[in-house]
Amino acid sequence: MVFGNVKILKTEKKEDYPGVLVPLANAERHHTIAAEYAQRRSEEHNRSDRDGTLGKNDVDEKASGPASSDAAMYTVEGLRREVTAPAGAAEIDTPYDLKSKVINKAIQDIGMGRYQWELFGLCGFGWFADNLWLQGVALALPSLETVFDISSKQVRYTTCSLFVGLCIGATFWGVGSDVMGRRLAFNATLFIVGIFGIAAGAGPSWIGVCSLFAALGTGLGGNLPVDGALFLEFLPGQSGGLLTLLSVWWPVGQLVGSLIGWGFLGGNYAVDKGWRYFVYTMGTMTFCMFLARFLVFHLFESPKFLLARGRQAEAVAVVHGIAYKNHTTTWLTEEILNEIGGDPATTSGSKLSTSEIVRRKMSTLSSDRIKRLFRTRKLAINTVLIWFCWLTIGVGYPLFNAFLPQYLAAGTDSSGESVSAYTTYRDYAITSVVGVPGSIMAYYLVSMPYVGRKGTMAVSTMLSGIFLFLFTTNSSSTYQLAFSSVEAFFQNIMYGVLFAYTPEVFPAPVRGTGTGIASLLNRLGGLSAPIIAANIPGANPNAPVYVSGALILAAFLAMVCLPIETNGNQIL
Repeated sequence: MVFGNVKILKTEKKEDYPGVLVPLANAERHHTIAAEYAQRRSEEHNRSDRDGTLGKNDVDEKASGPASSDAAMYTVEGLRREVTAPAGAAEIDTPYDLKSKVINKAIQDIGMGRYQWELFGLCGFGWFADNLWLQGVALALPSLETVFDISSKQVRYTTCSLFVGLCIGATFWGVGSDVMGRRLAFNATLFIVGIFGIAAGAGPSWIGVCSLFAALGTGLGGNLPVDGALFLEFLPGQSGGLLTLLSVWWPVGQLVGSLIGWGFLGGNYAVDKGWRYFVYTMGTMTFCMFLARFLVFHLFESPKFLLARGRQAEAVAVVHGIAYKNHTTTWLTEEILNEIGGDPATTSGSKLSTSEIVRRKMSTLSSDRIKRLFRTRKLAINTVLIWFCWLTIGVGYPLFNAFLPQYLAAGTDSSGESVSAYTTYRDYAITSVVGVPGSIMAYYLVSMPYVGRKGTMAVSTMLSGIFLFLFTTNSSSTYQLAFSSVEAFFQNIMYGVLFAYTPEVFPAPVRGTGTGIASLLNRLGGLSAPIIAANIPGANPNAPVYVSGALILAAFLAMVCLPIETNGNQIL
């Protein structure tokens, strides 16, 4: 299908990308693969030396040096050895698995280039939209309270409605993207958010607004799992750290939302108009991001999805397309895939049915896979603690941030009078600005010697909890601005490192299970936060902040006890 100059849902053909294919024997393998292969061969030889099991051919190969070992990598047999390495052998049980590993190697050889950098920006839209709307709903609460004449506690259920949609969306799109394809899910999520976001601005009643926020949440909830999975499948292994850097888009979403809110909610607009213009603007912005994805950027379908659907030729063509876009070459052909994984015409297991895809996805939460997260005492302790962190932070973070505009609005100026709406939203915007460098700082701190993931995460979480309590000690707007700003900075470091540490700490065969449960606990925590805030006993407006601070400090204690540090260690 063609729309203007843009080809929509184009079927890829390798003939469209001439000049990118080179023979495997002449291919230049990425240096990280060469190093990985050489290290594994060295370990095998050392182990064989200790066991006394070196054969004559092995001795000859060892004596010939690295060049001989590296040469094996340029053959089909060398590739076969890589994808059937002992470290991952337990997980390679079908032709699909074998071919997926080969495609991973091909993408790693292509390396980081223009296509991945463009995708980094477009996937960042998902992180951007996620926090844009989370904070946007928070900013609209004081206006909704006034316009629809509801109490400050009851209006917090607005946030609850959004989280209901988020939970549904995360579940549906996490599985749906494996069935319908990453490309459809990638575009549909922002389309849903944009359409229902614009509609929410015209909500006739509070119940209607909540329903529309829940509807947009079904799209919003799919952004992080779909965009993260899509980006990872096109990302060379040596650039895996960029998945962590995607989180920098999250505070940028909050910043943009706070600036728009300052203009509409803190300006001269009538209260019943300002919040509507604010929501219209966010909805239109999200819809424009959808258009940028759908019409401007040519997104390749995930080669692994195509492989699972028996569309092997298209999967190879996609890899050729990436090489073409990056102005480099690739050695991948259907013949190589068939030699390693078998010809799909004669080999069962090359194509997965819809039920098999769903079963594979759901199997990540099977009891057998969960048990493997407790295989050793050390891993079991780490698993429980990291899940505890995701749950407590999932409740504690929105208990403060989702209602921060309400807390700031309750502050007083230098004369003891209540602050104006302009001051409230100005202070919120300043807080958002200060928070952005936190995500960038996290990217650098996690790799520092003697600090690492655990140290950075624990210190930032501890300071986050402390500053939450300090925020409540004075009602002065200047005082609250200072502590909410510092709080935002350390919270973004905390979340940035937590996103990096969690997938690293779980062994590869059950990484999806460990991170999936962590994400589920985080979303359930976010769903319960507004319910807690709306029903917490007592009249003290700072009570939710106390609970938030206590939960964040509980997460800090858990982080101190984590037995595994991933900085500088090879990911399992």
